Amino acid sequence: MSNYIKVFEILLIGFLFPLSIIYFGLSKYILFFIWIVFFYTIFVYLFFYKSKKILFYVYEVKYNFNLNYFCIIIIRWIVLSILLYFFTAKIFPEKLFIIQRENPTVMYAVLFLYPILSAFPQEFIFCTFFFKRYESLFKKEYILIFMSALIFCFAHVFFINWVAPLLSLFGGLMFASTYSKTNSLLLVSIEHALYGNTLFFIGLGWFFWGGSV
Repeated sequence: MSNYIKVFEILLIGFLFPLSIIYFGLSKYILFFIWIVFFYTIFVYLFFYKSKKILFYVYEVKYNFNLNYFCIIIIRWIVLSILLYFFTAKIFPEKLFIIQRENPTVMYAVLFLYPILSAFPQEFIFCTFFFKRYESLFKKEYILIFMSALIFCFAHVFFINWVAPLLSLFGGLMFASTYSKTNSLLLVSIEHALYGNTLFFIGLGWFFWGGSV
């Protein structure tokens, strides 16, 4: 596959697609669009790389679950969750626990469904697919990590606020770094789910859904 086509693919998925969502005001359907891209990346991965095993990492815990790194993920998550709480309480006090206050039943649905419907497909797209598909474009691992994070960040611009892209940039760097070190879709999906649920629980998740949840 020509690298020129891959560059076009990155521009289309990573930039033109989010900008189109902004232009047509379709951000409330973001979950639908995530799954469109998810199915596209699965098709491309199977068609060009013919490795179905990658899709079942989540079931192969004994081969892909690095306990030591999982402990690092948990410790880091606890520390950063505390910092995110104080950040929210200081900068956006009106958003603190906003979902629980306005629609508490939705919180349970988010905690259960977000890891499956959002975190997992995103990590397949921005880590598993991205690292395999574009390694020929970005020869160095650190460039792959940075570009994955950059595209992940830009994929959140349609929420039209500075909080979502900024947090997504830091999150994207962290998730891509985890994947680079562990090569585990399972671990990076768990990590993404932990932070995503934390953001919604604390209240910063409002910036990722514009209060639509």
